[in-house]
Amino acid sequence: MMKIFLIGALSAASMYFAQTYPVSAIPETLKKNANIVVRKDFTTVQINKIDEIKYQYNKVTTVLNKDGDNKAVAYISYDKGNSISDVKVTIYDDSGKKIKSYSKSDFGDFANNNQGVFYSDNRVLVFNYTPIQYPYTIDFSYQISDKNTIFIPDFVPFFSTNTSLEEGELKIINTSGIELRTKIYPSIYNYASVVENGSGNEKTYSYKNVSAIDDVSLIPQPVKILPKVSFALAKFNLAGKQGSLNNWTDFGTWYYNNLVEPVAVSTPAIKAEIAALKLEGSVEDKVKKIYQYMQTKTRYIFVGLGIGGWLPMLPEEVDKKGYGDCKGLTNYMKILLDEAGIPSHYCVINSSPSQVSFDPEFPKMGGNHAILMVPTEKGNIWLENTSQQIAFNHLGYSTTDRNVLSVKKNGIELINTPVYTADQNKEKQVLKVKVGEDNSISGEGNFYYTGSQYDYTLGFTGLNPKEKNDALRNSLDVLNFEKVEMKNFVNDKDKAFITYDIDFKANNFAKKAGNSLIFRAVPIYNNTIYKTEESRELPFEIRQAFEDEYEINFTIPKGYKIDEAPEDINLKSEFGYYNLSFVKNGEEIKVKRKVQVNKGMYTKEKYNEYVGFRKKILNMDNSKILITKI
Repeated sequence: MMKIFLIGALSAASMYFAQTYPVSAIPETLKKNANIVVRKDFTTVQINKIDEIKYQYNKVTTVLNKDGDNKAVAYISYDKGNSISDVKVTIYDDSGKKIKSYSKSDFGDFANNNQGVFYSDNRVLVFNYTPIQYPYTIDFSYQISDKNTIFIPDFVPFFSTNTSLEEGELKIINTSGIELRTKIYPSIYNYASVVENGSGNEKTYSYKNVSAIDDVSLIPQPVKILPKVSFALAKFNLAGKQGSLNNWTDFGTWYYNNLVEPVAVSTPAIKAEIAALKLEGSVEDKVKKIYQYMQTKTRYIFVGLGIGGWLPMLPEEVDKKGYGDCKGLTNYMKILLDEAGIPSHYCVINSSPSQVSFDPEFPKMGGNHAILMVPTEKGNIWLENTSQQIAFNHLGYSTTDRNVLSVKKNGIELINTPVYTADQNKEKQVLKVKVGEDNSISGEGNFYYTGSQYDYTLGFTGLNPKEKNDALRNSLDVLNFEKVEMKNFVNDKDKAFITYDIDFKANNFAKKAGNSLIFRAVPIYNNTIYKTEESRELPFEIRQAFEDEYEINFTIPKGYKIDEAPEDINLKSEFGYYNLSFVKNGEEIKVKRKVQVNKGMYTKEKYNEYVGFRKKILNMDNSKILITKI
């Protein structure tokens, strides 16, 4: 009897451990709005000395549906000097039963960049799994050692929407004798909290049961919602170059001496190029001429070679090959300006659609992009060096309204990039429209864009005429075009605006009602659908302020009269304003429309108010004009 009981107990234990991660054990609160649930995310960081750090990772992820596949890919990013071991992947079915295990030999080894042709020391091991059913669970673990101790990743519950976390833990063991600075950033929305345990050289940080952030309209990036813990060693190593990270001055001096000064090397050819430009006028005139010269002879490709991928290419290489990444092109532009006797500063920035800045109180290595700043008596000139099409002294929406690390010989200075106001992010539209008795409209229009709206239309510049027309048809799809043609496209790279004209004919614009025709007062408008959310859980972010100003001149058919036009409309809100006015003159009616929307982070309680504001604008854009046959 005892033997039978023991066998039964062992069998039950075997079944229990064979079903380690049944989907049924996930709390319903973590399934809500989630494509994946991270069951556990455990990392141990062991700092042994200034040039030796070891990471042990174990992440178990349940993929609930096919939209979660890409978020659960097992991959290991590494450089040539890294040592990778104990790589293991195990797949479980929805009941927690093991399907199959895999090892390092099942991973593909690729260059770590998705932007095409480039050079890089950085690579990535990737395990591609094709699921045969959903849900499934992937248990992924490995160890990696690194001589670069300048980067210790932030501890965040997750980085993407529609992801939830059951349990996350980061343990740091620091036996290096070097001070490890730590800073906890609580969630300003109390979305989750981090628990800190331990003391001295061994500390543990943990999260539990963090619900998914749904990818709803105007949701801020998760990094703005969730808590995080940041780390920085007071002394560090990067590719054999050691330095101090106690303050921005020490770090900036190291950065300048190791990542800027070594590549600040001109050549006789570069000197000759600048001399041939015959520079005249103000500092701004000279910078503009050099910048636009640089744009004509270079293009962007990713390069990740030298000192951990942070050292720019030498200017001579960029000059000869005609390409570089943001680091190389920014440094090249800096050397061109040096040859003209114009000082400039290499700047590191967080490039993203939502504004993310460096913490002035917590120095650490960071950023994902490089730009150049030229100080002048009239103000700073900002140069984005990776685009052949972007205008002089214009930053795109992914780099405005945040700070940069401006690297100087005597340290780093944190400087803010420009903030574009609504009237600087402008669209202006002038249409001359003939209304046909067959319900069609035809006419011509002129469009003008600045600021972030300039950025959105910059993609037209690389298209041929047919592609421009096709893209225009898609972007103005509120009209049923029979034909549309873009003409006179101008990208003014001196003043940062784009203009173009269109000729068009659109069918089924008006509707017949007996002897009358009814048509919209605003032919081309934003028809985005905004939906109320009765249980909105998080704030919303309007990332860019903007202003649209339209003038529409309608000419009605002969033998018709303007019977009815709406009253003038004025709408004001904390989110902006809207004006619509009408002027009748015989066979013509002029419609003027102006709308301004303010940027900002707004509370969840105000979301439906904003939706109401945008719905009113949409309804007013659909105001109808009635004309009747005489």
